Amino acid sequence: MRYTPLAPELFVENRRRFREQLPPASLAIFQSNDIMPTNADGTLAFRQNNDLFYLSGVDQEESILVIFPDARLPQHREILFLKETSEHILIWEGYKLTKDEARTNSGIRSIMWLDSFKTVLPALMNEAENVYLNSNEHIRAVVEVETRDARFIKALQSQYPLHTYRRAAPLLHRQRAIKSPEEIRVMREACNITEKAFRRLLGFVKPGVWEFEIEAEIVHEFMRNRSRGPAYGSIVASGKNACVLHYTTNDNQCQDGDVILLDFGAEYANYAADLSRSIPVNGKFTARQRQVYDSVLAVMTFAKTRLVPGGEIEAYHQAVGECMEQELIKLDLLNASDVKNQDPAAPLYKKYFMHGTSHYLGLDVHDVGYKYRTFEAGMVYTVEPGIYIPEEGLGIRLENDILLTPNGNEDLMANIPLQADAIEDLMGKA
Repeated sequence: MRYTPLAPELFVENRRRFREQLPPASLAIFQSNDIMPTNADGTLAFRQNNDLFYLSGVDQEESILVIFPDARLPQHREILFLKETSEHILIWEGYKLTKDEARTNSGIRSIMWLDSFKTVLPALMNEAENVYLNSNEHIRAVVEVETRDARFIKALQSQYPLHTYRRAAPLLHRQRAIKSPEEIRVMREACNITEKAFRRLLGFVKPGVWEFEIEAEIVHEFMRNRSRGPAYGSIVASGKNACVLHYTTNDNQCQDGDVILLDFGAEYANYAADLSRSIPVNGKFTARQRQVYDSVLAVMTFAKTRLVPGGEIEAYHQAVGECMEQELIKLDLLNASDVKNQDPAAPLYKKYFMHGTSHYLGLDVHDVGYKYRTFEAGMVYTVEPGIYIPEEGLGIRLENDILLTPNGNEDLMANIPLQADAIEDLMGKA
Protein backbone atom coordinates (compact mmCIF):
# COMPACT_ATOMS: atom_id res chain seq x y z
CA MET A 1 0.00 0.00 0.00
CA ARG A 2 1.38 3.37 -1.00
CA TYR A 3 0.00 5.31 1.97
CA THR A 4 0.16 4.38 5.63
CA PRO A 5 -3.08 2.46 6.42
CA LEU A 6 -5.71 4.49 8.19
CA ALA A 7 -6.78 3.50 11.68
CA PRO A 8 -9.62 0.94 11.47
CA GLU A 9 -11.36 2.82 14.27
CA LEU A 10 -12.20 5.50 11.67
CA PHE A 11 -14.29 3.07 9.65
CA VAL A 12 -15.83 1.43 12.72
CA GLU A 13 -16.98 4.87 13.87
CA ASN A 14 -18.20 5.83 10.39
CA ARG A 15 -20.38 2.71 10.27
CA ARG A 16 -21.69 3.38 13.78
CA ARG A 17 -22.72 6.91 12.80
CA PHE A 18 -24.36 5.61 9.64
CA ARG A 19 -26.30 2.90 11.53
CA GLU A 20 -27.73 5.51 13.87
CA GLN A 21 -29.47 7.17 10.92
CA LEU A 22 -31.27 3.99 9.82
CA PRO A 23 -34.85 3.20 10.85
CA PRO A 24 -35.64 -0.31 12.18
CA ALA A 25 -35.38 -3.32 9.87
CA SER A 26 -33.13 -1.46 7.41
CA LEU A 27 -30.55 -3.07 5.17
CA ALA A 28 -27.92 -0.99 3.36
CA ILE A 29 -25.81 -2.32 0.49
CA PHE A 30 -22.80 -0.55 -1.04
CA GLN A 31 -21.02 -1.54 -4.23
CA SER A 32 -17.46 -0.77 -5.32
CA ASN A 33 -16.85 1.16 -8.50
CA ASP A 34 -16.27 -0.57 -11.82
CA ILE A 35 -12.92 -0.86 -13.51
CA MET A 36 -13.67 1.34 -16.50
CA PRO A 37 -12.69 0.17 -20.02
CA THR A 38 -10.89 2.29 -22.59
CA ASN A 39 -10.38 0.58 -25.96
CA ALA A 40 -9.41 -2.96 -27.02
CA ASP A 41 -8.48 -4.67 -23.73
CA GLY A 42 -7.39 -1.44 -21.99
CA THR A 43 -8.73 -0.16 -18.69
CA LEU A 44 -8.46 3.00 -16.61
CA ALA A 45 -6.84 2.91 -13.19
CA PHE A 46 -9.28 1.72 -10.53
CA ARG A 47 -10.72 4.31 -8.15
CA GLN A 48 -12.80 3.02 -5.26
CA ASN A 49 -16.33 4.24 -4.58
CA ASN A 50 -15.77 6.84 -1.90
CA ASP A 51 -18.79 5.86 0.15
CA LEU A 52 -17.71 2.23 0.32
CA PHE A 53 -14.18 3.31 1.24
CA TYR A 54 -15.52 5.73 3.88
CA LEU A 55 -17.44 2.92 5.57
CA SER A 56 -14.92 0.07 5.17
CA GLY A 57 -11.43 1.31 4.30
CA VAL A 58 -11.28 -1.27 1.51
CA ASP A 59 -9.65 0.00 -1.68
CA GLN A 60 -10.26 -3.02 -3.90
CA GLU A 61 -12.52 -3.66 -6.88
CA GLU A 62 -15.53 -6.04 -6.83
CA SER A 63 -16.24 -5.44 -3.15
CA ILE A 64 -19.66 -5.21 -1.49
CA LEU A 65 -20.46 -3.88 1.97
CA VAL A 66 -23.65 -4.86 3.81
CA ILE A 67 -24.89 -3.05 6.92
CA PHE A 68 -27.96 -4.59 8.60
CA PRO A 69 -28.12 -3.63 12.30
CA ASP A 70 -31.30 -5.63 13.05
CA ALA A 71 -30.30 -8.89 11.37
CA ARG A 72 -31.15 -11.91 13.54
CA LEU A 73 -27.73 -13.49 13.00
CA PRO A 74 -24.85 -11.42 14.42
CA GLN A 75 -22.64 -12.36 11.47
CA HIS A 76 -25.14 -10.69 9.10
CA ARG A 77 -25.10 -7.27 10.80
CA GLU A 78 -21.94 -6.23 8.98
CA ILE A 79 -20.57 -8.19 6.05
CA LEU A 80 -17.79 -7.37 3.66
CA PHE A 81 -17.75 -9.41 0.45
CA LEU A 82 -14.39 -9.58 -1.37
CA LYS A 83 -13.08 -11.01 -4.59
CA GLU A 84 -11.37 -14.30 -3.81
CA THR A 85 -7.85 -14.48 -5.15
CA SER A 86 -6.21 -17.36 -7.01
CA GLU A 87 -2.85 -18.23 -8.46
CA HIS A 88 -4.05 -16.96 -11.85
CA ILE A 89 -5.21 -13.62 -10.40
CA LEU A 90 -2.00 -13.27 -8.43
CA ILE A 91 0.07 -13.69 -11.60
CA TRP A 92 -2.02 -11.50 -13.89
CA GLU A 93 -3.52 -8.85 -11.60
CA GLY A 94 -1.45 -8.91 -8.42
CA TYR A 95 -2.15 -9.25 -4.74
CA LYS A 96 -5.68 -9.13 -3.27
CA LEU A 97 -6.75 -8.79 0.35
CA THR A 98 -7.01 -11.85 2.52
CA LYS A 99 -9.92 -12.17 4.94
CA ASP A 100 -7.66 -11.46 7.90
CA GLU A 101 -6.24 -8.34 6.28
CA ALA A 102 -9.75 -7.10 5.48
CA ARG A 103 -10.77 -7.61 9.11
CA THR A 104 -7.74 -5.69 10.30
CA ASN A 105 -8.25 -2.79 7.87
CA SER A 106 -12.01 -2.41 8.26
CA GLY A 107 -12.84 -3.66 11.76
CA ILE A 108 -15.53 -5.88 10.19
CA ARG A 109 -15.53 -9.41 11.60
CA SER A 110 -17.67 -11.11 8.96
CA ILE A 111 -15.70 -11.35 5.71
CA MET A 112 -17.05 -13.50 2.89
CA TRP A 113 -15.98 -14.19 -0.66
CA LEU A 114 -17.96 -12.44 -3.36
CA ASP A 115 -19.44 -15.61 -4.86
CA SER A 116 -21.42 -16.18 -1.63
CA PHE A 117 -23.29 -12.87 -1.94
CA LYS A 118 -26.05 -14.42 -4.07
CA THR A 119 -26.71 -17.12 -1.47
CA VAL A 120 -26.68 -14.72 1.52
CA LEU A 121 -28.79 -11.98 -0.11
CA PRO A 122 -32.17 -13.83 0.02
CA ALA A 123 -31.85 -14.31 3.80
CA LEU A 124 -31.06 -10.62 4.26
CA MET A 125 -33.94 -9.48 2.05
CA ASN A 126 -36.34 -11.80 3.86
CA GLU A 127 -35.72 -9.94 7.12
CA ALA A 128 -35.44 -6.41 5.77
CA GLU A 129 -38.29 -3.95 5.29
CA ASN A 130 -36.27 -0.98 4.07
CA VAL A 131 -33.35 -1.29 1.66
CA TYR A 132 -30.91 1.60 1.35
CA LEU A 133 -29.05 1.73 -1.94
CA ASN A 134 -26.39 4.14 -3.07
CA SER A 135 -26.02 6.42 -6.08
CA ASN A 136 -24.10 9.51 -7.13
CA GLU A 137 -26.34 12.42 -6.10
CA HIS A 138 -23.77 15.20 -6.16
CA ILE A 139 -25.55 18.37 -7.24
CA ARG A 140 -23.12 18.84 -10.15
CA ALA A 141 -22.82 15.19 -11.20
CA VAL A 142 -23.27 14.32 -14.88
CA VAL A 143 -23.48 10.52 -15.11
CA GLU A 144 -23.72 9.16 -18.67
CA VAL A 145 -22.54 5.59 -18.04
CA GLU A 146 -24.42 2.87 -16.18
CA THR A 147 -22.54 2.33 -12.95
CA ARG A 148 -22.23 -0.83 -10.89
CA ASP A 149 -24.62 0.79 -8.39
CA ALA A 150 -27.18 1.47 -11.12
CA ARG A 151 -27.04 -2.08 -12.47
CA PHE A 152 -27.43 -3.51 -8.98
CA ILE A 153 -30.39 -1.25 -8.18
CA LYS A 154 -32.23 -2.38 -11.32
CA ALA A 155 -31.53 -6.06 -10.68
CA LEU A 156 -32.50 -5.95 -7.00
CA GLN A 157 -35.72 -4.02 -7.55
CA SER A 158 -36.67 -6.42 -10.32
CA GLN A 159 -36.08 -9.44 -8.10
CA TYR A 160 -37.61 -7.92 -4.94
CA PRO A 161 -40.20 -5.36 -6.11
CA LEU A 162 -42.21 -5.13 -2.86
CA HIS A 163 -39.53 -3.82 -0.49
CA THR A 164 -39.31 -0.15 0.43
CA TYR A 165 -36.26 1.27 -1.29
CA ARG A 166 -34.54 4.34 0.10
CA ARG A 167 -31.59 6.58 -0.79
CA ALA A 168 -28.34 6.13 1.12
CA ALA A 169 -26.73 9.22 -0.44
CA PRO A 170 -28.48 11.89 1.69
CA LEU A 171 -27.43 10.08 4.87
CA LEU A 172 -23.82 9.92 3.75
CA HIS A 173 -23.84 13.52 2.51
CA ARG A 174 -24.92 14.62 5.97
CA GLN A 175 -22.32 12.47 7.67
CA ARG A 176 -19.31 13.00 5.40
CA ALA A 177 -19.58 16.79 5.66
CA ILE A 178 -18.17 16.65 9.20
CA LYS A 179 -14.60 15.37 9.23
CA SER A 180 -13.20 13.24 12.05
CA PRO A 181 -9.74 13.84 13.57
CA GLU A 182 -8.31 10.94 11.52
CA GLU A 183 -9.73 12.39 8.30
CA ILE A 184 -8.28 15.79 9.15
CA ARG A 185 -4.91 14.15 9.77
CA VAL A 186 -4.75 12.62 6.31
CA MET A 187 -6.06 15.81 4.69
CA ARG A 188 -3.21 17.68 6.38
CA GLU A 189 -0.82 15.19 4.83
CA ALA A 190 -2.38 15.75 1.39
CA CYS A 191 -1.89 19.50 1.92
CA ASN A 192 1.71 19.01 3.04
CA ILE A 193 2.52 16.97 -0.06
CA THR A 194 0.90 19.69 -2.16
CA GLU A 195 3.14 22.25 -0.45
CA LYS A 196 6.23 20.27 -1.45
CA ALA A 197 5.11 20.24 -5.08
CA PHE A 198 4.44 23.99 -5.10
CA ARG A 199 7.81 24.84 -3.59
CA ARG A 200 9.42 22.57 -6.20
CA LEU A 201 7.72 24.59 -8.96
CA LEU A 202 9.02 27.89 -7.61
CA GLY A 203 12.51 26.65 -8.40
CA PHE A 204 11.57 25.16 -11.76
CA VAL A 205 9.38 27.69 -13.59
CA LYS A 206 11.10 30.06 -16.01
CA PRO A 207 10.43 31.45 -19.49
CA GLY A 208 10.39 28.73 -22.12
CA VAL A 209 9.22 25.80 -20.01
CA TRP A 210 6.11 24.01 -21.18
CA GLU A 211 2.95 23.70 -19.13
CA PHE A 212 3.14 19.91 -19.36
CA GLU A 213 6.67 19.99 -17.97
CA ILE A 214 5.34 21.83 -14.93
CA GLU A 215 2.57 19.24 -14.62
CA ALA A 216 5.21 16.49 -14.70
CA GLU A 217 7.06 18.14 -11.82
CA ILE A 218 3.84 18.16 -9.80
CA VAL A 219 3.15 14.47 -10.41
CA HIS A 220 6.77 13.54 -9.65
CA GLU A 221 6.72 15.28 -6.28
CA PHE A 222 3.33 13.83 -5.39
CA MET A 223 4.29 10.25 -6.10
CA ARG A 224 7.67 10.39 -4.40
CA ASN A 225 5.79 11.43 -1.24
CA ARG A 226 3.44 8.39 -1.24
CA SER A 227 0.52 10.12 -2.93
CA ARG A 228 -1.48 8.13 -5.47
CA GLY A 229 -1.10 11.22 -7.65
CA PRO A 230 -3.24 14.29 -8.37
CA ALA A 231 -6.66 14.42 -6.73
CA TYR A 232 -8.01 15.86 -10.00
CA GLY A 233 -6.70 16.98 -13.36
CA SER A 234 -3.98 19.55 -12.69
CA ILE A 235 -4.46 23.01 -14.23
CA VAL A 236 -1.27 24.67 -15.48
CA ALA A 237 -2.59 27.69 -17.35
CA SER A 238 -0.16 30.36 -18.55
CA GLY A 239 -1.14 33.73 -19.97
CA LYS A 240 -4.58 33.84 -21.56
CA ASN A 241 -5.14 30.14 -20.76
CA ALA A 242 -5.72 31.19 -17.14
CA CYS A 243 -9.06 32.67 -18.22
CA VAL A 244 -10.33 29.17 -19.04
CA LEU A 245 -11.58 27.99 -15.67
CA HIS A 246 -11.09 24.25 -16.20
CA TYR A 247 -8.14 24.39 -18.58
CA THR A 248 -6.34 21.02 -18.47
CA THR A 249 -4.68 20.61 -21.88
CA ASN A 250 -1.46 22.06 -20.42
CA ASP A 251 0.24 22.14 -23.81
CA ASN A 252 1.51 25.73 -24.22
CA GLN A 253 4.97 27.15 -23.73
CA CYS A 254 5.26 29.67 -20.88
CA GLN A 255 6.26 33.13 -22.05
CA ASP A 256 8.31 35.82 -20.33
CA GLY A 257 5.93 38.36 -18.77
CA ASP A 258 3.01 35.96 -18.35
CA VAL A 259 1.42 34.73 -15.13
CA ILE A 260 0.73 31.00 -14.66
CA LEU A 261 -2.43 29.97 -12.85
CA LEU A 262 -1.79 26.68 -11.03
CA ASP A 263 -4.65 24.63 -9.62
CA PHE A 264 -3.63 21.21 -8.30
CA GLY A 265 -3.75 19.05 -5.21
CA ALA A 266 -2.37 15.75 -3.97
CA GLU A 267 -4.53 12.78 -3.11
CA TYR A 268 -3.41 10.93 -0.01
CA ALA A 269 -5.22 7.89 1.41
CA ASN A 270 -8.08 8.75 -0.98
CA TYR A 271 -8.48 12.27 0.50
CA ALA A 272 -7.94 15.39 -1.60
CA ALA A 273 -6.09 18.66 -1.25
CA ASP A 274 -7.01 21.59 -3.51
CA LEU A 275 -4.58 24.48 -4.06
CA SER A 276 -4.52 27.43 -6.45
CA ARG A 277 -1.62 29.81 -6.90
CA SER A 278 -0.70 32.33 -9.59
CA ILE A 279 2.99 32.94 -10.20
CA PRO A 280 4.99 35.06 -12.69
CA VAL A 281 6.84 33.06 -15.32
CA ASN A 282 9.96 35.24 -14.99
CA GLY A 283 9.76 35.51 -11.21
CA LYS A 284 8.50 39.12 -11.07
CA PHE A 285 4.96 40.45 -11.30
CA THR A 286 4.36 43.55 -13.39
CA ALA A 287 2.70 46.47 -11.63
CA ARG A 288 -0.68 45.54 -13.11
CA GLN A 289 -0.31 41.84 -12.34
CA ARG A 290 0.61 42.69 -8.76
CA GLN A 291 -2.39 45.01 -8.47
CA VAL A 292 -4.79 42.27 -9.58
CA TYR A 293 -3.01 39.69 -7.41
CA ASP A 294 -3.35 41.85 -4.31
CA SER A 295 -7.05 42.37 -5.02
CA VAL A 296 -7.65 38.62 -5.22
CA LEU A 297 -5.67 38.14 -2.02
CA ALA A 298 -7.75 40.82 -0.28
CA VAL A 299 -10.96 39.01 -1.23
CA MET A 300 -9.51 35.70 -0.07
CA THR A 301 -8.49 37.19 3.27
CA PHE A 302 -11.97 38.66 3.74
CA ALA A 303 -13.68 35.39 2.78
CA LYS A 304 -11.72 33.46 5.39
CA THR A 305 -13.08 35.75 8.12
CA ARG A 306 -16.65 34.86 7.06
CA LEU A 307 -16.16 31.11 6.72
CA VAL A 308 -16.95 30.24 10.34
CA PRO A 309 -19.53 28.09 12.15
CA GLY A 310 -23.03 29.57 12.12
CA GLY A 311 -22.74 31.12 8.66
CA GLU A 312 -24.74 30.19 5.58
CA ILE A 313 -23.46 29.79 2.05
CA GLU A 314 -25.78 32.28 0.33
CA ALA A 315 -25.04 35.12 2.75
CA TYR A 316 -21.35 34.19 2.60
CA HIS A 317 -21.21 34.35 -1.18
CA GLN A 318 -23.12 37.62 -1.21
CA ALA A 319 -20.64 39.20 1.22
CA VAL A 320 -17.67 37.91 -0.78
CA GLY A 321 -19.26 39.23 -3.97
CA GLU A 322 -19.65 42.69 -2.44
CA CYS A 323 -15.99 42.63 -1.40
CA MET A 324 -15.03 41.61 -4.94
CA GLU A 325 -17.08 44.49 -6.38
CA GLN A 326 -15.02 47.01 -4.43
CA GLU A 327 -11.76 45.44 -5.59
CA LEU A 328 -12.90 45.46 -9.23
CA ILE A 329 -13.81 49.13 -8.91
CA LYS A 330 -10.29 49.84 -7.62
CA LEU A 331 -8.91 47.97 -10.64
CA ASP A 332 -11.02 50.14 -13.01
CA LEU A 333 -12.81 47.05 -14.24
CA LEU A 334 -16.18 48.14 -12.84
CA ASN A 335 -17.78 51.54 -12.42
CA ALA A 336 -19.09 52.39 -8.94
CA SER A 337 -22.23 53.99 -10.34
CA ASP A 338 -23.00 50.97 -12.50
CA VAL A 339 -22.54 48.69 -9.49
CA LYS A 340 -24.90 50.83 -7.42
CA ASN A 341 -27.62 50.54 -10.08
CA GLN A 342 -27.03 46.91 -11.09
CA ASP A 343 -29.65 44.17 -11.15
CA PRO A 344 -29.07 42.26 -7.86
CA ALA A 345 -29.92 39.02 -9.67
CA ALA A 346 -27.10 39.62 -12.17
CA PRO A 347 -24.22 41.28 -10.28
CA LEU A 348 -21.62 42.89 -12.52
CA TYR A 349 -18.67 41.30 -10.73
CA LYS A 350 -19.65 37.97 -12.32
CA LYS A 351 -18.05 39.17 -15.56
CA TYR A 352 -14.63 38.83 -13.92
CA PHE A 353 -15.36 36.38 -11.09
CA MET A 354 -17.89 33.90 -12.42
CA HIS A 355 -17.50 30.90 -10.10
CA GLY A 356 -18.28 30.24 -6.45
CA THR A 357 -15.85 31.03 -3.66
CA SER A 358 -16.01 27.79 -1.68
CA HIS A 359 -16.92 24.12 -1.91
CA TYR A 360 -16.73 21.12 0.41
CA LEU A 361 -13.49 19.14 0.35
CA GLY A 362 -12.77 15.59 1.48
CA LEU A 363 -12.75 12.22 -0.27
CA ASP A 364 -13.97 14.09 -3.34
CA VAL A 365 -12.34 17.33 -4.37
CA HIS A 366 -15.86 18.74 -4.74
CA ASP A 367 -17.00 16.75 -1.75
CA VAL A 368 -20.57 15.72 -1.00
CA GLY A 369 -22.75 17.63 1.45
CA TYR A 370 -25.94 19.66 1.45
CA LYS A 371 -25.07 22.99 -0.14
CA TYR A 372 -27.31 25.12 2.07
CA ARG A 373 -26.37 23.55 5.39
CA THR A 374 -25.29 25.98 8.09
CA PHE A 375 -21.51 26.01 8.52
CA GLU A 376 -20.38 23.70 11.33
CA ALA A 377 -17.11 22.87 13.05
CA GLY A 378 -15.45 19.90 11.36
CA MET A 379 -16.35 20.93 7.82
CA VAL A 380 -13.54 21.58 5.35
CA TYR A 381 -14.09 24.13 2.60
CA THR A 382 -11.92 25.69 -0.05
CA VAL A 383 -11.64 29.47 -0.37
CA GLU A 384 -10.81 30.34 -3.98
CA PRO A 385 -11.59 33.80 -5.35
CA GLY A 386 -10.27 34.76 -8.75
CA ILE A 387 -10.21 37.60 -11.26
CA TYR A 388 -10.12 36.76 -14.98
CA ILE A 389 -9.47 39.50 -17.56
CA PRO A 390 -9.37 37.94 -21.05
CA GLU A 391 -8.63 41.26 -22.75
CA GLU A 392 -5.44 41.50 -20.68
CA GLY A 393 -4.53 37.83 -21.04
CA LEU A 394 -4.50 37.61 -17.26
CA GLY A 395 -6.23 35.28 -14.82
CA ILE A 396 -5.38 35.04 -11.14
CA ARG A 397 -6.88 32.60 -8.64
CA LEU A 398 -5.78 31.89 -5.08
CA GLU A 399 -7.08 28.94 -3.08
CA ASN A 400 -6.48 27.39 0.31
CA ASP A 401 -8.24 24.62 2.24
CA ILE A 402 -9.97 25.75 5.43
CA LEU A 403 -11.04 23.64 8.42
CA LEU A 404 -13.93 25.09 10.41
CA THR A 405 -13.32 24.93 14.16
CA PRO A 406 -15.44 25.76 17.22
CA ASN A 407 -13.53 29.05 17.53
CA GLY A 408 -13.47 30.05 13.86
CA ASN A 409 -11.31 28.27 11.32
CA GLU A 410 -7.83 26.94 10.57
CA ASP A 411 -6.02 27.31 7.27
CA LEU A 412 -4.66 23.86 6.41
CA MET A 413 -2.38 25.49 3.82
CA ALA A 414 -1.00 28.29 5.98
CA ASN A 415 2.51 26.91 5.37
CA ILE A 416 2.27 27.33 1.58
CA PRO A 417 3.67 30.65 0.25
CA LEU A 418 0.86 33.04 -0.63
CA GLN A 419 2.04 36.64 -0.43
CA ALA A 420 3.34 38.00 -3.74
CA ASP A 421 6.59 39.18 -2.12
CA ALA A 422 7.26 35.70 -0.72
CA ILE A 423 6.68 34.09 -4.10
CA GLU A 424 8.96 36.54 -5.87
CA ASP A 425 11.63 36.07 -3.22
CA LEU A 426 11.57 32.28 -3.46
CA MET A 427 11.61 32.33 -7.26
CA GLY A 428 14.48 34.83 -7.20
CA LYS A 429 16.56 32.68 -4.87
CA ALA A 430 16.02 29.67 -7.10
